[in-house]
Amino acid sequence: MSRRPAPDATVAKAITLDRASPVPLYYQVAQQLEHSIEAGDLTPGMRLVNEIELADLLGLSRPTMRKAMEYLVDKGLVVRQRGVGTRVVSPKVRRSLELTSLFDDLAEAGLKPSTEVLSFATIPATPEVAGILMVPADSPVISVVRLRRALGQPIARLTNYLPTDRFVITEVGLACEGLYQLLRRAGVQLHSATQTIGGRLATPDEARLLGEPRSSAVLTMQRTAYDDHGIVVEYGDHIYAAARYSFQMSLLSL
Repeated sequence: MSRRPAPDATVAKAITLDRASPVPLYYQVAQQLEHSIEAGDLTPGMRLVNEIELADLLGLSRPTMRKAMEYLVDKGLVVRQRGVGTRVVSPKVRRSLELTSLFDDLAEAGLKPSTEVLSFATIPATPEVAGILMVPADSPVISVVRLRRALGQPIARLTNYLPTDRFVITEVGLACEGLYQLLRRAGVQLHSATQTIGGRLATPDEARLLGEPRSSAVLTMQRTAYDDHGIVVEYGDHIYAAARYSFQMSLLSL
């Protein structure tokens, strides 16, 4: 029976180095690995177990290989885990700061979004949520928590609060489509939103849900969306796996 080559050996065979090029060797390695990840040749979850062995296979110094891997870590394409090694993750999703839903953005990018509804309930509004939705405290609101995946990889936990008296949103609908798709189908004309973006370390439960190491970084976003009459239609409090996700914005000079 033929023996399957080790991942490091397979990776090394796919890398071609031009030692006469002015391009640094670490960057040549990093660029080719990045291309292989984005092309799907190196799949999410694949482990590049031994950085030292890979350096030896390519005839490179260990500091050069370490620098190449650090480049990929900084770009969110691989993660290092103590006792495991270096693991490939999905190429990072870059999302523009526009009034669109994550589901629509992932679908447009060809990243095959899927949704798992973790909870769906009508609850009394907390003072904070009531203030944002502009409803009386303790009045009923819809609370939805979802896990969004891209290409099968968990990427975000989405928590949304919606008023109960303006439209009908179902758990089945949210499992199949994006929230904004359902709101538009219900006749809501989304017009504007305010949002705050930040970052912090994931809690153990959040890291487990997103498939990330303990104390990994997450991006946070709180968004309040309004319709064309200026009425609040939803409030979202979301977290994203920072290793696989980023926000992108355009800046204009005034």
